[in-house]
Amino acid sequence: MTKEKINIEMIATSEIKISCVVPQDRGIDALRAAHTAFALAGGKNGNGSGLG
Repeated sequence: MTKEKINIEMIATSEIKISCVVPQDRGIDALRAAHTAFALAGGKNGNGSGLG
């Protein structure tokens, strides 16, 4: 998120997930950044999911 200059307002973690609250107008950008950083479907890898 830092690389994309997205402010994380709150973070919550558990053993299986990390949740972040970001400004609504940056939500899609934050999702793309997370998917790209963790090599998940929907990142900038051109998998046709509509996010990349």
